[in-house]
Amino acid sequence: MKTRKCKVLVIGAGPGGYVAAIRSAQLGMDTVIVEGERAGGTCLIRGCIPSKAMIHAAHKFHDLAKHAKKGGHMGISIPGPAELEMAALKGWKDDIVDRLNKGVEHLLKSSGAELITGWAEFKDAKTVVVGDIQIEAENVILANGSVPIELPFMKYGDGVISSREALDIDEKLDHLVVVGGGYIGLELGIVHRMLGTQVTIVEAMDSVLPIFDKELRRPLELFLKKNKVKVNTGVFAKGVEKLDNGKLKLNFIDKNNADDESKMQSVEADRVLVTVGRRPRSEGLAATGVALNERGFVKVNNQCQTNMKGVYAIGDVSDLGEMLAHVASFQGEMVAEIIAGTDRAYNPVAVPAIVFTEPEIVSVGMSPDEAKEAGHPVITGKFPLAANGRSLTQEAEKTGGFVRVVAREDDHRILGVQAVGTHVSELVGEWTLALEMGALLEDIAGTIHAHPTMTEMTHEAVLATLGHAIHIA
Repeated sequence: MKTRKCKVLVIGAGPGGYVAAIRSAQLGMDTVIVEGERAGGTCLIRGCIPSKAMIHAAHKFHDLAKHAKKGGHMGISIPGPAELEMAALKGWKDDIVDRLNKGVEHLLKSSGAELITGWAEFKDAKTVVVGDIQIEAENVILANGSVPIELPFMKYGDGVISSREALDIDEKLDHLVVVGGGYIGLELGIVHRMLGTQVTIVEAMDSVLPIFDKELRRPLELFLKKNKVKVNTGVFAKGVEKLDNGKLKLNFIDKNNADDESKMQSVEADRVLVTVGRRPRSEGLAATGVALNERGFVKVNNQCQTNMKGVYAIGDVSDLGEMLAHVASFQGEMVAEIIAGTDRAYNPVAVPAIVFTEPEIVSVGMSPDEAKEAGHPVITGKFPLAANGRSLTQEAEKTGGFVRVVAREDDHRILGVQAVGTHVSELVGEWTLALEMGALLEDIAGTIHAHPTMTEMTHEAVLATLGHAIHIA
């Protein structure tokens, strides 16, 4: 067996791991990164990127349907309905993933980091075996990521799928049932609805996307209703049966009558997509000696250090921060610099969260209720997409969306910004920067925003918070 010694060993080449490896190599440290599948991880290969490609394609197909109607749309008409070839759509999506995967591999190589493909087996905290190579490191960064949670009574396989398989469907479905009304289930459910598939949502909570307040959820709920997505809330999925016709039957029951089987309901589908959350990929770490919490996350401090000296954990596998790709990337860069001797810690003022449904939902910082619960004297202001010229030229106003600003009443410090609507995800950078810099309402009000752009809505929402919006009465 060959032995490879290095300064930094990174386990996992997802958005946290590959960033950590690149930054470590940039800082002159001998760096090895091990990946069991493809560089890019869940986000690039089987999550964020392919799902956003599918969302874009679904929008295109949905828009073409408008042009095929009698009289067309926007003065544009096509002679007949658009045709969908799912295998070709999947191929287009896969091409994007392949290009980005090769891009990550190129970046790793260019930085000087060595990528080794294979599954790492730990012998101790700083020694792993990958195939016929033993790697011994001075520092280890665990970037193992996460995997979909599997329901014990509804195992994956034979038509029951996770988000991973949902992104590789190469045939048009008649009916998709989604178990779980969180962001993953809704994003993928809406994609298939816009592609012409009947979609049913089964959610145990009393609303979809319960992490957001009712005001933010309302435009999405109206979209689901308008587009005939059947939403069942307050119900428990109870299991799946395979029918003689090849379909699946999902059984579910109202949670208030969970013990009364006579109240059982059912729905038939081609696939049942289970999206009830993700769990850390922390199995196989026993030999490292790192401490895990009761949910399987690696315990770390605010520098992502574990209880084992020189061993760090970042991203989804750690118990620090949200399970988001941009959090993993931030922590990866931070840990590389800590190993190199820089004094850094993970202490962001705000982390943006985006749901790429139609309409999109974005939140950074505190909501009005959260700010009040934290003891802040709160003022808020809203500005609708329907009053923004750029939104109208893109038909973004049709979702009934808005931008909402939350600030302190006494000193006008901005505490949070939320929005719902088409294309609003592209606005979140300014909001996050404003919170990180401790911006006041007057800082945004005194900044010239380009016209015609959707960023003007941030300016107008701030003016509304101050009580003198220009373009709404």
